[in-house]
Amino acid sequence: MFLHYHDTANKIMAPPRQNVKTTLPLSLGRYHISEEYGFLLPNPLKELPDHYSPWMEIANKLPHLIESHQLRAHVNKMPLLDCHFLTSYRARRLAHLVLSCITMGYVWQEGDTQPEQVLPRSLALPLVEVSRNLGLPPILVHADLVLTNWTKRDPAGPLEIRNLETIVSFPGGDSLRGFVLVTALVEKAAVPGIKALVQATHAILQPSQDALLQALQQLRLSIQAITQTLGQMHDYVDPDIFYAVIRIFLSGWKDNPAMPAGLMYEGVSQEPLQYSGGSAAQSTVLHAFDEFLGVRHSRESADFLHRMRDYMPPSHKAFVEEIRSAPPLREYVLSPAHGHLRTAYNQCVRALADLRSYHINMVTKYLITAAAKAKSGKLNPLPGPPQALEDRGTGGTAVLRFLKSVRDKTLEAILHPCG
Repeated sequence: MFLHYHDTANKIMAPPRQNVKTTLPLSLGRYHISEEYGFLLPNPLKELPDHYSPWMEIANKLPHLIESHQLRAHVNKMPLLDCHFLTSYRARRLAHLVLSCITMGYVWQEGDTQPEQVLPRSLALPLVEVSRNLGLPPILVHADLVLTNWTKRDPAGPLEIRNLETIVSFPGGDSLRGFVLVTALVEKAAVPGIKALVQATHAILQPSQDALLQALQQLRLSIQAITQTLGQMHDYVDPDIFYAVIRIFLSGWKDNPAMPAGLMYEGVSQEPLQYSGGSAAQSTVLHAFDEFLGVRHSRESADFLHRMRDYMPPSHKAFVEEIRSAPPLREYVLSPAHGHLRTAYNQCVRALADLRSYHINMVTKYLITAAAKAKSGKLNPLPGPPQALEDRGTGGTAVLRFLKSVRDKTLEAILHPCG
């Protein structure tokens, strides 16, 4: 999701990139990345087996149940279902989407002034089981809300917002739909760039300057397409609705003043568990671009970004690590004989910095300005926005400081002429 960044943890930064050649040719298929859809799950399931109809009935009415304050009552009557009928990967991904969305609604149904502290076992046990199977945390993540939560109205039609719909929704109407689907289209716009990483890695190993130049040009165009696609948020997402209605359902229970202890998962743990909410930093795209281009972030930012990799599907995280271990691009283009490659590299870095500057402007509009408007009382008759986080990320970070640091460190990666 492209509007949230969250809390930081005190972890050691990952070690410097090692110049280690990959043992096998880098390929997307090995990491379950689609040639057509990238990190998006191709053709996500919309229905689970009949055994799980109690889950789907709640998920299909989620906005209404939350808005009418009935969700908790429905979940409390939900039977405890066994997960053994979830036999396919796509079924488990849909189950994780459904159960984690119900969880967010259950916790935040009454806003951040009355969050639910205990997740009932009929929801907690299957969510944790599916999560362990997938290697994901038991909370709503980017891989759920965006990568798994899209379907074509006309299966033969294009991947365009007018032909897309969400599978599970929250309150927020058209703005919620726009937020999810524009973010999905951002992921789609990244596909040529992801392919360019693979092509460039092969070109360095061959080596082929022509192939590398072509890959770098493709990467730059893809990053620019991401920025352009992200701009569709302005057309489809109302800032006031995003801030006052949608945002809370993306909030986690780690470093969140509304839930300082975390959430008790009944039947799972004797102590509350803490997980960060949804974040753009859980998208694999920019992690892969940063590793490929050799962008190095500050200790605090790198700390958080690396922790967010645990919120990605494990195969996507492994792809980022593979890019990290590939022969370093920066060293290759630093050769005096590779001036044209250095220029192409710098164009990619500038495009990435431009994307991050655009993201800062968007967060200012959808978070900082909207927060100021909410404090002034101008959002009526919308429900009151979350008070605990106000103008911070939904997991607690000072979001603009983080985003500006990430953007500035990107600019520092620009290579200057030799001599």
